[in-house]
Amino acid sequence: MTDTFDYIVVGAGSAGSTLATRLCESGASVCVLEAGPSDNHPYVKMPAGFIKMVTSQKYAWQYKTEPGEPLGGRQVNIAQGKTLGGSSSINGLVYNRGQPDDYNKWEQLGNPGWGYRDILPYFKRSETRLGELDETYRGTTGELKVSDIDWKHPLCDAFIDGVVALGIPRNPDHNAGDQAGVGYYQRTIYRTRRMSTAAAFLHPARKQHGQRLDVRTEAHVTRIVIEQHRATGVEYLAGGEHGTPKTVHANCEVIVCAGTVNSPRLLQISGVGPGELLNEINVKPVHVLAGVGENFQDHFAIRMVARVANGDSINDRTRWPRLGFEALNWLFRRPSVLGLSPSLAHVFWRSNESLDYPDLQMTFTPASYQDGQVGLLDDYPGMTCGCWQHRPESRGYIRAASSSPFDSPRVQPNYLALEVDRQALVGGIKLARRFLSTPELSGFGVTETHPGPDAQSDDELLDWARDTGSTVYHLVGTCRMGPKSDPMSVVDAELKVHGLDALRVVDASVMPAVTSGNTNAPTIMIAEKAADMILGRSISAQ
Repeated sequence: MTDTFDYIVVGAGSAGSTLATRLCESGASVCVLEAGPSDNHPYVKMPAGFIKMVTSQKYAWQYKTEPGEPLGGRQVNIAQGKTLGGSSSINGLVYNRGQPDDYNKWEQLGNPGWGYRDILPYFKRSETRLGELDETYRGTTGELKVSDIDWKHPLCDAFIDGVVALGIPRNPDHNAGDQAGVGYYQRTIYRTRRMSTAAAFLHPARKQHGQRLDVRTEAHVTRIVIEQHRATGVEYLAGGEHGTPKTVHANCEVIVCAGTVNSPRLLQISGVGPGELLNEINVKPVHVLAGVGENFQDHFAIRMVARVANGDSINDRTRWPRLGFEALNWLFRRPSVLGLSPSLAHVFWRSNESLDYPDLQMTFTPASYQDGQVGLLDDYPGMTCGCWQHRPESRGYIRAASSSPFDSPRVQPNYLALEVDRQALVGGIKLARRFLSTPELSGFGVTETHPGPDAQSDDELLDWARDTGSTVYHLVGTCRMGPKSDPMSVVDAELKVHGLDALRVVDASVMPAVTSGNTNAPTIMIAEKAADMILGRSISAQ
């Protein structure tokens, strides 16, 4: 096994799998180091396996936020993928690019080349859109299959009809430039199987490129080797915490794709980060960079639940003997509840009608969950409407707790720290309550159970959100992209770490601000664009 490659990619997640594939296509040799195991567990392939995998110690990093005053000291469990495909192997499978203005604002923050017109071709490059499409916006030849829902339920149709009756338009393609409206989500599912970035990109590339693409699982990187302000390789433990120490060298670059939690943490324990923090964790400073680990953002969601008296929900279909029929359908690639994403219908709308763009995202599922939390189905038939604010202004941080790569970092998202975020979420709860109370749904015998009819005032709704709200796993921003003149930026517009050579960060951590939606699709786009910047080519040359 060779120990020198053109490129080292740390992390085989949404970005790492995509980036490694594109680099190998150029003829380069690439070593991918993934801390987790292979992705061969059957629950990875089964979309409904999300419920099991997101709580797995083996296939997901299980972090807990620090107690936060805005949530009354409550901690929130946060999971990130730890396997080939990373979070794309355990996520909710929604394909959502966000709004064009998200990227225009990135550019306005001093990141040339990241406006919507610039990044749209990279979204198109990676996808094959299955179903009706506008080729101005959608791709037809990429590795990632993006499909429409093939399983319909009367509750979903009634929910959408009710929202339309309230004056919100139908939107058949929320990824075609205009996000506002209601409709069905698009998913990274192909013929009932999950399309992670490992399945779409990495595994085919390994077959095609052979030894030029060396993927090492259970390889926990412990340090980036930096000599005279240049990254020359990485040290890792083969086999996990008590494994064999190894070093792998890079002829060209080390590229960190470890995710919003682990990328800044790895930089910090390698001596790159805020000077005060490095001293605190007894790490010798290699390059002081104040922004590493700061600017942390995440979407904070509530989930309203209602009992239904008429019409079988997913709760009924996941009990024996009906679950057996659903399993057979899934095995034979027929529509099944086991082949669904957790969220089926969407609403993108405004908490305040004075806004120019939707600032809320809502999800609908014909299932009820205990305590409003996706992951544990309740024992009664029901439906759930989740809601979160698109562009929270509250910011937090990720900070290594020690110099050990095996100690959980300090994770503080500061959910609901600012009044503007609290107002937007309360507005969203009120809107979701209207959506669950339309005449179109009344025939199903709807009774709200979470938060319940006793919560009416803004303060009562906000207290409920603080007590029960949680992450939707859209962590971004901790290695923020920005010009060198911005003292809190970590990478430049080419994703090179400021002040160091041959070191880049390529994942969701480079986002200056969270996108208006799920973050898997934007992360894949970032990797596509990064590949061209690394190889010195442009999209027009493809």
